[in-house]
Amino acid sequence: MTTDHEPAPADGFAALAEYVRTFRAEGYRVDKVVQPVCGECGHRAFEVCLDDDEGVVRRTCARCGTSAYIADGADFLEEAELGMCECPGCGGTEFEIGVGFSLHPDREVRWISVGLRCVTDGTVGVYADWKINYGPSAHLLDHC
Repeated sequence: MTTDHEPAPADGFAALAEYVRTFRAEGYRVDKVVQPVCGECGHRAFEVCLDDDEGVVRRTCARCGTSAYIADGADFLEEAELGMCECPGCGGTEFEIGVGFSLHPDREVRWISVGLRCVTDGTVGVYADWKINYGPSAHLLDHC
C-alpha cells in the first residue's frame, strides 16, 4: 500500500527512517529500519522496481548494477509484475531505501514497509508494505 509522498529535509537516511517509523502500516509499530547497501560496491543509492500487491521489491545499485531482492521478494517473483519507481516530485529514479520491520514479541517479522528517499530532491514515501504470514521469519531482517 503506498502513501502520500512529501518533501523531506536533506538529512538523508535519518529523515527516511523517521518517515518509515511514523508510517505504521496497518497500525503496527516499526521496530527496526534497515538501510540496504550494495554487497558488491557499498553504494547506498538504487533504482527500484516493485509489485506492492505481491510484496516484491528489487533494488539495483545505481553505481555497479548489482540487483537483489528485499526480504523474501524473490520467492514471489513468478506472480509479480514489477514496475519502476519514480519520484513524484522530480521524476528521479535513484533512491535511498529504508526497510521497516514490525516485529512480534518473539522477534519474528510481522510486517515489512519499504520507504524510498529520492536522492535528487529528498522526497520520501512508503512505496510498498506487506504482511509476513509465516514463521520462522527473523531471517528476513538480514535480506535487505
